[in-house]
Amino acid sequence: MADNSSNPTDDPLGAVDTPTPRRKPKPEVTTIGGRELKPSTLMMGHGFDPALSEGSLKAPIFLTSTFAFENAAAGKRHFEGITGKRPGGAEGLVYSRFNGPNQEILEDRLAIWDGAEDALCFSSGMSAIATLMLAACNTGDVIVHSGPLYAASEGFVSKVMAKFGVSYVDFPAGATREELDEVMAKAKALAEKQGGQVQLIYLESPANPTNALVDIEAVRDARDAAFDPDLTPIAIDNTFLGPLWQRPLDHGADLVVYSLTKYVGGHSDLVAGSVCGAKRWIDAIRALRNTMGGIADPNTAWMLLRSLETVELRMERAGKNAEKVCEFLRGHPKVEGLGYLGFIEDERQQDIYNRHCTGAGSTFSVFIKGGEAECFKFLDALTIAKLAVSLGGTETLASHPASMTHLSVPDERKAALGITDNLVRISIGIEDPDDLIADFEQALAKV
Repeated sequence: MADNSSNPTDDPLGAVDTPTPRRKPKPEVTTIGGRELKPSTLMMGHGFDPALSEGSLKAPIFLTSTFAFENAAAGKRHFEGITGKRPGGAEGLVYSRFNGPNQEILEDRLAIWDGAEDALCFSSGMSAIATLMLAACNTGDVIVHSGPLYAASEGFVSKVMAKFGVSYVDFPAGATREELDEVMAKAKALAEKQGGQVQLIYLESPANPTNALVDIEAVRDARDAAFDPDLTPIAIDNTFLGPLWQRPLDHGADLVVYSLTKYVGGHSDLVAGSVCGAKRWIDAIRALRNTMGGIADPNTAWMLLRSLETVELRMERAGKNAEKVCEFLRGHPKVEGLGYLGFIEDERQQDIYNRHCTGAGSTFSVFIKGGEAECFKFLDALTIAKLAVSLGGTETLASHPASMTHLSVPDERKAALGITDNLVRISIGIEDPDDLIADFEQALAKV
């Protein structure tokens, strides 16, 4: 936790007080009577000591670009950590491109939800993903990734990383262990041909927008059989279910990525991202973030601290709403199918869900009978639900991925991934569920 106390001041009458050591944060309380405190409890104060900020109950917003050092030796030591001349990173606040009180408190709390050793916050989810991939790979290297991915993620791999000589091998989200072994062998051969390594395995589960699940444990086992796990990390975008309904680090992932814009922010009023995991993986990403400057700003970090206090309540309410809405939708004559994790029909997908997930989430796809025209009629008729991209907010949102978020994906790949013209993605909010059902019912009547 950052030390945000003030320096001793001169006596107003002219006498100089004897300098006293800066106050240190009080020890963190994470257990009571041997009981580990839950994340929802720790969100109310973990990482912040009011005594260091004039008794303020909530962390202030620290709007500053730079921080004063206690002395020259301290400044040298901080920069030794920042530049890597000394292991361990900065031991205090240096410059707002590197760290800040709001960001450090936020990162402490983000790590708690996934049981991670360390976490980093970014100015957007894509900033987090891009920095992760750039930090992991060199020319000639290969990324193995699941599909579908969020369109910007997939585009970054196939177009931007390709500019730096990084190739990729992809596999469908529901791939079996045998299929994964084949993919790893193919990636290994490609890396050897290019004179590189398989430096990153990147997953998205559930996949956007189909909700297809990846077997993280099978990916881990296939990775371990083909590569050195100390050199090839598994990273996963957990935005659709995290941090409440899935903890990928418990199932073999090394790094967890979030668009904090979604459920964690939860109010559709900010853009941010994060990566969490073991410190040995995080340190390399931090070093590149320090250089590129992709850290979240203090105001956004402060807003996320506010949101983390209610993330469990909001997600639980949205999840219950989604279950009730999907019960209505799956019996509707104009609905062809649902991509909702609470109603999985595929046996293998159900097995993955049972092992990896603690809830079905509140974002799903609904397949309307017809095509783009019918979907547009449905979307245009909605009154409570808003026609907008994104997800995980307090309000219900609906969009048409094939013509919006995934428009840039080639038609052949969209077809292969199941991103069809009759797919509508819905993110349920915390409104009254019966009101939402009434809205969907009247909108479907217009189709």
